[in-house]
Amino acid sequence: MKLQLVGCSHQTAPVELRQQLAFATEDLPGAIESLQGRFPNTEAVVLSTCNRVEVYTASEDQNESPSHEDVVQFLADFHHLSPDKIFGELFQQSGEDAVRHLFYVASSLDSMVVGESQILGQVKQAYEEATRLGSTGPLTHGVFQAALKAARRVANDTAIHQKRISIPAVAVSDFATQIFQRFDDKNILLIGAGEMAEETLQYLRAAGANKVTIVNRSLQRSTTLAKKWHCHPDHWERLEALIVAADLIVSTTASGQPVVTLDDFKKIESKRNQRPLAILDLAVPCDFDPAIGKCLGVYLYNIDDLQIVCHRNRQARQDEWPAAEKILEEETQQFMVDLHHRATAPTIRQLKQSCELLKIEELERLFNKIPHSDPNARQEISRAFDRFINKILHPPLDSLRKEAHQGAPHSLLEAFKRLFKLKD
Repeated sequence: MKLQLVGCSHQTAPVELRQQLAFATEDLPGAIESLQGRFPNTEAVVLSTCNRVEVYTASEDQNESPSHEDVVQFLADFHHLSPDKIFGELFQQSGEDAVRHLFYVASSLDSMVVGESQILGQVKQAYEEATRLGSTGPLTHGVFQAALKAARRVANDTAIHQKRISIPAVAVSDFATQIFQRFDDKNILLIGAGEMAEETLQYLRAAGANKVTIVNRSLQRSTTLAKKWHCHPDHWERLEALIVAADLIVSTTASGQPVVTLDDFKKIESKRNQRPLAILDLAVPCDFDPAIGKCLGVYLYNIDDLQIVCHRNRQARQDEWPAAEKILEEETQQFMVDLHHRATAPTIRQLKQSCELLKIEELERLFNKIPHSDPNARQEISRAFDRFINKILHPPLDSLRKEAHQGAPHSLLEAFKRLFKLKD
């Protein structure tokens, strides 16, 4: 049997090539159909994300499995590229190396941001889509289910996923939660409508926030973002009134100068009636005058405060790396042992069936010579034959199992087939 991976990632290929090789969701059925058309007895899963494109193939018969060059040719043909142009950019792994790589990918240890959570869902989705399209089988079922199990174990048994390392994630999980225990009853004001604002909004929604107002100098941009996330857009001219009503402010503009000065805030401070106000200023330079943080009831954090925590969390993830690696190595070795055991199963089954046929023949010959023997005696004789066969087979089968623990038992399997004249 053969399990193989051919692909590229952010670690091996530039983004331009990854974009050329990427599979859109609507392209996957055609890609799988094309691959199976070329190799009808091959299982296949295609994993395509913004940071990687990987084609996993598996076959019980190595002779029917596509080669490294075959998969490169498939990718080149499907995307209308020259195979010579992409061959050197694609890596190939097989057997245990391919298994280990998939486990690292699913657990996010091979991600651009170690510990990010999206990749596990992407791996699961790729596997489920391949299953829906009918391109998976026993080998791919086994390795992908094992990869999902390994990833969940890393998530549960280490803290590698628990420490946020992006500015928006840290802003919500490490700072806002220190001030507010819940967000569903808080008025939240989001100033700005760019990528940073949307990412922060994503984490706020996950934390339970549902009363969010978005304000931006461009009403169209704030309206577009508000519609996507079911929030309320408002006019820039109402900024002061919105600050008065807010419990939590997240500011992400790129104005180049303070959006709210100390004097601006002093004018409206009394209208807030000393209600606590958390301000997460994610802009560079700052949107809020740092002096506002000294006002009564105001908790102001800027990008520098957040970056300190980001660095600390990043280091904490690195500290968890050895524990995660140990788990993945254990899971890889266990899967390989199971896979090697599976490789021996047909031979063991054939050997036992052959012995069973010989037993039946000999018992029939024996009972024909003693036709009037006692039925109980016959049963005892039959059980004796069974015990004898089991004792004879135990040492060689035990040797086969032990060799499977050390690796693929090719030499011993071939010896079994020759010695007992077993056919594939």
